[in-house]
Amino acid sequence: MKDVNDSTQEAGLAVTGPGGTSNAGHDGAGRNGEGRDGQSRNGTGRGAASGGVQSIERAFDLLEMLADADGALGLSELSTVSGLPLPTVHRLMRTLVNRGYVRQEASRRYTLGSRLIRLGEISSRMLGTWLRPFLAQLVRLTGETANLAMLDGDEVVYIAQVPSPHSMRMFTEPGRRVLPHCTAVGKALLAQIPPGEARALLERDGMPAFTPATITDPDLLLAHLEVIRKQGYAVDEGEQEVGVRCFAVAIPDTPGLLAISTSGPQARMTDDAAARIVPALKRTAREISETIAAEGAG
Repeated sequence: MKDVNDSTQEAGLAVTGPGGTSNAGHDGAGRNGEGRDGQSRNGTGRGAASGGVQSIERAFDLLEMLADADGALGLSELSTVSGLPLPTVHRLMRTLVNRGYVRQEASRRYTLGSRLIRLGEISSRMLGTWLRPFLAQLVRLTGETANLAMLDGDEVVYIAQVPSPHSMRMFTEPGRRVLPHCTAVGKALLAQIPPGEARALLERDGMPAFTPATITDPDLLLAHLEVIRKQGYAVDEGEQEVGVRCFAVAIPDTPGLLAISTSGPQARMTDDAAARIVPALKRTAREISETIAAEGAG
């Protein structure tokens, strides 16, 4: 079985040799609008009730508004959405600009700043470390490689992996980015966003074929996403790498779009295997969701 070294390749088989080395390929395996706690931004601040610091609460609300807007916002827009007075918004945004967490464009509108990139990268790594025990549990239940991934912009990024105990198994380097249209985790994640947004994403990046099984027609994939929404899981039928089959489910009710998957050679990832693997994936996804929710409540 060939190695997969190209960073755009997502799935491949790794065979562990006598010395414990392996030929590495990649697993074939939010932003869901519900990550916020649904509280209105009325200018009173959650800190007043929770014992937190009101100005910090307000600053994070403004950062999240910029993230939700997926673009730039002006002071008046931020004031309207947040319910805060213009002078208060201006003072908070000036502080965030000075710290590099917000950038002010020539138009005087605000967008997220570059200093957040480092925080996001470190946060993703820590999230993978924190949730890795759930992947280990999934490997014990299924016998196959387990992966955690998220939708970051238009790409899927793998956060963590626990490999299968089999000598022939999947290997994914955390941090690897792939296009979502030909991976199980990618399709599970695309199914969580509105069809119009999914189509726009696909049109921006294209849908290159990696194998003869890759879906390259956006209309066909959008219809496929509707099936995924109804059945609650996605399948990669050798669409990223020949000989690899993967199952994936989205993790519900998380701040960002997250998914988990199991991956392995098609000879082991049969329909009979799916009958036990998919329920284990769904159960683990619920447990991860509950753990993240409990952390937020704490």
